[in-house]
Amino acid sequence: MLLLPRKISVAAVRLTIISMPSFSKPTKAEIQAAYGKTVPDIIAPNLNVLFCGINPSIYSAAVGYHFARPGNRLWKTLYAAGFTPRLFHPSEDRELLSLGLGMTNIGDRATARADELSKEELLAGRQTLEQKIKHYQPKVLAILGITAYRTAFHQPKAIIGRQPHGVHDAILWVLPNPSGLNAHYQVNDLARVYAEMKQFIDC
Repeated sequence: MLLLPRKISVAAVRLTIISMPSFSKPTKAEIQAAYGKTVPDIIAPNLNVLFCGINPSIYSAAVGYHFARPGNRLWKTLYAAGFTPRLFHPSEDRELLSLGLGMTNIGDRATARADELSKEELLAGRQTLEQKIKHYQPKVLAILGITAYRTAFHQPKAIIGRQPHGVHDAILWVLPNPSGLNAHYQVNDLARVYAEMKQFIDC
């Protein structure tokens, strides 16, 4: 049976935001000071999915939570695709472990834009990522961003979706980057693609 993504109404988002946990908005100085900092992985053995971003934003590094930058649509997408039972706030990122989900990045160093990472950093990050996969053994590794994936994994012709090869015993899936800068995908488009992977996992 085809799994359809949830529709997110504006009213529902507003109501959820009112009741959500939150963190203090960092100052411009705090955000700039977060350049080069890291955000700890959310990881445990035998996860259903380990989501892997490109690298943390300096906003996320400033507050200490994954995908925390305003405008990033990951949390809305995870809810709409059925991965979370409600819309999570970035400060609840560790709650993902109870759902069999985790988060890491190819590159550890926080930057304002993902394209600030060098090719060498992406290649080195891939090696570190492969070590994590070997140790923690998730069922699926989901890379969030096709361009970074092509570079880090030497796959210049790769397309979105399940890849023909895995990483150790993990199935490898490439998903669209949920950044607000990715104009090719709106939230409902992201949710549809993410839901395809969710359907596979649930089978």
